Amino acid sequence: MSKQKETLLTMRNISKGFAGVQALKDVQLTLRKGEVHALMGENGAGKSTLMKCMIGVHEADEGEIVYKGKTVKFASVLEAQHAGISMIFQELNLIPHLTVAENIFFAREPMKMGMVDKAKMIKESEKLLSLFDIDVSPTDEVRTLPVAKQQMVEIAKALSFDVEILIMDEPTSALTEKEIDKLFELVDKLRERGVSIVYISHRMEELKRICDHITIFRDGTYVSDHVFSEISMDEIITKMVGRSLDNHFPPKTATIEDKVILSVMNAERYGVFEPLNFDLRKGEILGITGLVGAKRTELARSIFGADPLDGGDIYVHDHKVSIKDPSDAIKAGIAYLSEDRKLNGVAVRMTIRENITMASMDKVSNGAGVISYDKEKKAANTFIDKMEIKTPTIEQLVNNLSGGNQQKVVIGKWLFRDATVMIFDEPTRGIDVGAKYAIYQLLDELAASGVGVIMISSELPEILGVSDRVIVMREGRMTGMLETKATNQEEIMHYATGVKDMFTHEYGEA
Repeated sequence: MSKQKETLLTMRNISKGFAGVQALKDVQLTLRKGEVHALMGENGAGKSTLMKCMIGVHEADEGEIVYKGKTVKFASVLEAQHAGISMIFQELNLIPHLTVAENIFFAREPMKMGMVDKAKMIKESEKLLSLFDIDVSPTDEVRTLPVAKQQMVEIAKALSFDVEILIMDEPTSALTEKEIDKLFELVDKLRERGVSIVYISHRMEELKRICDHITIFRDGTYVSDHVFSEISMDEIITKMVGRSLDNHFPPKTATIEDKVILSVMNAERYGVFEPLNFDLRKGEILGITGLVGAKRTELARSIFGADPLDGGDIYVHDHKVSIKDPSDAIKAGIAYLSEDRKLNGVAVRMTIRENITMASMDKVSNGAGVISYDKEKKAANTFIDKMEIKTPTIEQLVNNLSGGNQQKVVIGKWLFRDATVMIFDEPTRGIDVGAKYAIYQLLDELAASGVGVIMISSELPEILGVSDRVIVMREGRMTGMLETKATNQEEIMHYATGVKDMFTHEYGEA
C-alpha cells in the first residue's frame, strides 16, 4: 500500500438535505494524491451524494471543499471536469447512437473552419485509448459495445479532461471477472500517474485488491478513516451497520414441503436455451447461477412472458398456465423482479404509493376505474411497514430512495399483487452488506409464507448461503442441479464452466 501522500482535496462539515431527508450531516473526507480511496457505507449512507456535492451536481447546504489548497464550489459537472475532477456514475451517461470519439469529445469537439474536425477527433481519441490500452475503436458506435467496453469509454472520456481525481461509483456491478481484472489494471496505471481515485463499491474483495485508504459512513454521517491494510473486513462491516454481523446469511426458517408450486417442463427458446425441466417446492428457495452468457435472465424472462417460449409447458400449483406476455404471468401469480430495477422494476419519477399499487390497479379502484387515494394510501403504508422501507412519507419519489429501499418497493408491489411465485434476478446487486442481510431475511420469510422463490445470482457465496437447491447453467443448457448444503463453490464452477455436466456425461470439455 502507498505511503502517506500530500493532501489533494478535503471536504469539511458537508451537510445536505432533500425533501425532508437529511442525506449528509457534518461529513468529512480527505483525499490524497495518487491513492485509491474507498467510500463504504450502507445504501443511503450518503456516499454518492457527497461525491455529487464535490462535482457540482448538488450544492451542499453547509461545509467547505478545499482542492489543491483553494476553497472551491463548482457550479456544474463540466466546471468540475475542467478543474480535473470527473465522476463515472453507476448508470452510464453515454449517447448510444454516437461513436466512441463523438462521446469522448461531446460538446467540445475540435473545430476546423467552422466544422467539426472528425479526423483530429478520431486521432486524439486513438491516442487516449492507446495510452491506457483500452481495446475499442474511436469509430465504433457505443450501442454496439458490451457494458464493460462502454465503461472503459466513460473512463477515457473522463481522462480526456486531464483528470486529477476520478470518482467511480459501483464500476464493476455489471462486469465479469476478466473485465474487472482489466479495469483494475487501468486503475493501477492511473495511480502510477498520480491520479487519485475515489472508489465506491459494496464488494469487499475488490477493495482488498486495490484500495489504499477507506472512509466509512453511516446514516449520512462520517464514522472513521483508515489505512485499508490496518482494518479488517469485520471491523468495516461493524462500523458500516452499527452492529456486528457474525453471519452474513440469516438462519433458514422455511420448511421445504413436497408440494410443488411451479413446474417448468421442456421449456425452450430456439438459439437461446435448450429444453429445461425443473420444479419449485413450497418453502424452497431455488437458486440459478452460471457465468456470463449462461442465459439465466433469458430463462426468467421467458417464464414471465417477456420473451416468448418456443416450446414447453408451465404449471402453477398443478394447473397448466398459458403465458404469452407478462400480463398472463401476473394473472397466473408469477412476478419477475428484474436485474435492472430502475429500468424494469420501479418508476423512479413516481411516488412510493404509486409504485406499490401500479401492478394492482383493480385493487385500488372502483368499477368505473376511478382510483381511490385512501386505498392506495392504506396499501402503501402497509408495505412500507412490512418491508421497513426508510422514507419520511408515502409521497417520496422512488428516485430519492437508496438502492436497498428501491428493491423493497419492488417486492412490496408484487406482494400487494398476491404473487405465488417470485423470480429475483440479482436481487442484491449494488446493495450494501446490511441491506443484503435484510433482503436475505425477506426471501426466507417469503418462502416460509408459501411464496415460491427463485433467485438468480452470480455471487456463489450468496447462492450457497441463501438457496436450498441450485440450477447451474452454461450457454443455455442446464448442466447441474445441486443441493447447496452438499456442494461448494468449486463444484458449482465445474458445472458452470463445462468441466462437469450431469445431464450428459460427468466430464465434458474443460
